Amino acid sequence: MKYNVVNRGDETSVRTKDRFHELAAASGLTLDPDCPDIVVSIGGDGTMLHAFHLYADRLDQTSFVGIHTGHLGFYADWKPKEFETLIQHMAADSSEPIRTVKYPIVEIQITTGQGTETYLALNECTLKGVEGTLVAELRINDERFEMFRGDGICISTPTGSTGYNRSLNGAILHPSLEAVQIAEMASLNNRVYRSLGSSIVLPKHHHCDIYPKPGQKILFSLDHLNMQLTDLVSIRCMVADRKVSFVRYRPFPFWNRVKEAFIGDIVE
Repeated sequence: MKYNVVNRGDETSVRTKDRFHELAAASGLTLDPDCPDIVVSIGGDGTMLHAFHLYADRLDQTSFVGIHTGHLGFYADWKPKEFETLIQHMAADSSEPIRTVKYPIVEIQITTGQGTETYLALNECTLKGVEGTLVAELRINDERFEMFRGDGICISTPTGSTGYNRSLNGAILHPSLEAVQIAEMASLNNRVYRSLGSSIVLPKHHHCDIYPKPGQKILFSLDHLNMQLTDLVSIRCMVADRKVSFVRYRPFPFWNRVKEAFIGDIVE
C-alpha cells in the first residue's frame, strides 16, 4: 500500500510523523507523495483541510485518515499513541479494498471577468464584503429567491455544518445527507432587502447562484484558503458529483463526535 503523511509542523506532529514513517517502512508500506492510496493527516482538522486540497484532484484514488495531536477533531479518529494499530490495519489492508466511508463535498463555480473556475470545499466557503456590507441576489435553480444585505454568506457541507455554520445557528447535518447548507451572517431586512433570515438546505441536483452587487470587493474563503475578488460576477454552489473518502478501521459514529465536541459527558 502507498501512503503519504501531511503534518501540522509542531513538535508533537513532526515527532509522530517521523515515528510513523519508521514503523510504516518496517511494515511494508510504501511512501509515495505523488500517488498515495492513503493520506495520513497528523495534526488537527486544519491539517486535514490542507491535505484534502493537496490531493483534491485524486479524490477517486486517495482516501484520508487523521491522527490528532491536539484537540479531538471531526476528521481525526486516532491518537498518537494508537498509530501503531493504524499501521497494522493499513498493512493488513494492502491486498484488499480499503475500508472507507464517503462524504459529500461542495462544488463552487466562481465566475469573474476572466472566466469561470471550479473549486471543491470539504468544510465550507464564505463570502464577505471587504469594505462593509455584502449586497447580493440569490437565485435557486435559476429562480430569483432573495436580495441579501448583511455581513456575508456561508455555504457548508454536512461535515462542515459543525463549524462556522453552527456559529450562525445553522443546523448540523449528518454526512449521509447529500446536501449543502446556506446560512446568512447578520442579514438586514427592510423594504428593499428582504431575506429569509434562516439557513436553507439544498439537496443534490439543486444549485444556488449568488450575484454580488457590481463594484464590491469580496473576501472569499474556501476552507482554510482566502482570496480577495474585485471583479466577481457570480458564485454557483451545489453538491459535488465527487465525494471524499475517509478510512474507517473502527466505528466512530458522527453523533458521538458531535457529543464529544460540544456536549461532553452528561451529568445526571
